[in-house]
Amino acid sequence: MKTVPVGVSARHIHLSPAHIEILFGQGFELTHFKDLSQPGQFAAQETVTIVGPKGKFEKVRILGPSRSNTQIEISRTDAFSLGINPPVRESGYIDETPGLLVIGPEGEVDLEKGVIVAARHIHFHTSDADKWGIQDKQLLKVKVHGERPLIFEEVVARVSVQYALDMHIDTDEGNAAGVKTGDLAELIDEFL
Repeated sequence: MKTVPVGVSARHIHLSPAHIEILFGQGFELTHFKDLSQPGQFAAQETVTIVGPKGKFEKVRILGPSRSNTQIEISRTDAFSLGINPPVRESGYIDETPGLLVIGPEGEVDLEKGVIVAARHIHFHTSDADKWGIQDKQLLKVKVHGERPLIFEEVVARVSVQYALDMHIDTDEGNAAGVKTGDLAELIDEFL
């Protein structure tokens, strides 16, 4: 059986260096809170508030290190609460996406774009992908064995020597299946 650990991802934000300085002050560096499943990635101690046309969320965790473009990843349920309609996208693809107001302790940024519902995906180290015959961007089927087992289709394979094996789904998807971070999912050989 080809098993993959599951990571259920709550709403979060990735910030560009320029936006970190606007939100937290000139020369500010994110403070490490805890490591994430991907090497070099971490949850920062710092949080921000995000504001949409209908609502807001406070204490949205920042993930580091900084990125070239600011990006906010939320669930579909979050989108309804905020009053926006972001597309389901792979991370980094933010053209033609809605923006939000981001508020930090030292300033605010009115994003023109950058909000997505993250496409479900699996990070594969190249050695794992080679072992299982998986190509970058391949669409996979994955069964989760929670209290409400289900099969996720169109799970994007993301392959890199910089990745560690981990499946990422959002809180809506985790809740639907009754799975939590650390549970295992099964890769189904019948690929799309």
